[in-house]
Amino acid sequence: MNTRKIIPAVVALIAVLATTIPTLAASGDTVANARDATAAFNDPAAAIANGYDLLTDAAGIACIDQPGSGAMGIHYVNAKLIGETVDIKHPQAIMYEPMPNGKLELIAVEYITTKGPASLEGQLFNFNGTPNRYGLPQFYELHVWAWKANPHGAFADMNPKVSCEHAAMK
Repeated sequence: MNTRKIIPAVVALIAVLATTIPTLAASGDTVANARDATAAFNDPAAAIANGYDLLTDAAGIACIDQPGSGAMGIHYVNAKLIGETVDIKHPQAIMYEPMPNGKLELIAVEYITTKGPASLEGQLFNFNGTPNRYGLPQFYELHVWAWKANPHGAFADMNPKVSCEHAAMK
């Protein structure tokens, strides 16, 4: 056995684990923190009672999808929370998936800020320039799939497991 080759490989593996494990733990904490902050919003009526309103894109469509990539679902946004700062306990948007029985199921949250580059608990936000499908000024956003697993990752925009198939037409 050639220890000259094994030792550098072990050192490299330790370096990778030292950077990966804290990142995985942080992402798990972010998901758990977002989940704790939004447990009361399982019913969209609770979100509405707390200042969240239905968001539609520029075409008036409420359920946001991207054929071939999945969907984000239906967003309820609290515009009063959108500014330069974000707080894990107060997401700017709550996201729901329309179900076959007509109900909306809580699936994720979205943090939105007007100032960037931005991050939350070590997670970098995505930049949305103008023009965009919402007809909004540029913004930074971070999805957190706290309630429905996303095979593309807890912070990906689209979730292939989410569908707008049962959304009411505009």
